[in-house]
Amino acid sequence: MMQLFHQVSQDCSRITTEQYSTSFSGAIRLLHKDLRAHICNIYGFVRLADEVVDSFHDFNKAALLLQLRNETLDAIDQGISINPILHSFQLTVNRYAIDRALVLDFLRSMEMDLTSRTYDRTGYDTYIYGSAEVVGLMCLHVFCDGNMSLYPQLAPYARSLGAAFQKVNFLRDIKADNEELKRMYFPHCDFGNFTAKDKLAIEADIQKDFEHAYEGIIYLPWKARFGVYVAYKYYLSLFRKIRRLQPQSILHTRIRIPDYGKLFILAKAGIRQQLNLL
Repeated sequence: MMQLFHQVSQDCSRITTEQYSTSFSGAIRLLHKDLRAHICNIYGFVRLADEVVDSFHDFNKAALLLQLRNETLDAIDQGISINPILHSFQLTVNRYAIDRALVLDFLRSMEMDLTSRTYDRTGYDTYIYGSAEVVGLMCLHVFCDGNMSLYPQLAPYARSLGAAFQKVNFLRDIKADNEELKRMYFPHCDFGNFTAKDKLAIEADIQKDFEHAYEGIIYLPWKARFGVYVAYKYYLSLFRKIRRLQPQSILHTRIRIPDYGKLFILAKAGIRQQLNLL
């Protein structure tokens, strides 16, 4: 019966992933079947914490986040939790020996969302590392599948990919972050006076992250490479679409890639894989 609880818990994380992110869940389905559940387990945990700080406005967010922190660490230590998402997450953390420091750094960034509304460069870099780069590193533990000699070689690229994804999300969601959550993540930027110069500087930074990340994708183990590449291409396409717009456009419209665009990205990626061009 314990195996059934393991499966039900991982199903909860998979459903959470599918319901909250069709794009990310689509990329996960392109990973080797051995990896899919574990990446969903990571995403389910990340989404749970993110919902606490972004959505639970009628509740004591600080208390709930502290409770989540304590229950997460207990689950990892004990190898079990009655919270199915935390149980599935600890299965992955313990299976792949994911560094506890990565989990704590992620939760610290979530804590920053409780109080921070604007960021200087140091705060921004700290937030990006904890909220995004460490998630890339958690996934890399799974992708390396025990080959820890590969992990330090690919870690810088995983960090860049996580950072690129997060920064694109910030640009895409800049309107909602400001109007609903009263946040401006980009340092020294003002929503009321977001200029073309501001946008260009942010885009140059993101472009460097994408270029660096790609250097590592081509060295990922084959079980992970195609799924990660498709996710990379999806976000790169979203980024390029945002780059073509004026600052005022992204301040008032949430940019997305339509489903037919995602299918086109997938088809092109499949051709590149068949030709051994990844």
